[in-house]
Amino acid sequence: MNKKIKTPAVDYLFDAILSLKDREECYVFFEDICTINELLSLSQRCEVAKMLREHKTYLEIAEKTGASTATISRVNRSLNYGNDGYDMVFSRVQMEEKEDISE
Repeated sequence: MNKKIKTPAVDYLFDAILSLKDREECYVFFEDICTINELLSLSQRCEVAKMLREHKTYLEIAEKTGASTATISRVNRSLNYGNDGYDMVFSRVQMEEKEDISE
């Protein structure tokens, strides 16, 4: 973990996010805390990471998401050399989707 970002203010932000109960609360909170462009950039990075994990090419990803090759490259670097945060989230979302299907 990057010790530069571990501050009381970031802890408070993460606690605030963890207190959200559903997607609608996420929309309300994130629309207040982020600009539309910031939120769209975050979601774009997540989509890029998912597509990279699906072995899509940079060209396919750029065409579908509108992400620059620099953004795709940065996300790819995080996937390969980061803290495995994307993979942790992807596996949890995948498990929740399976549970929803089986219900």
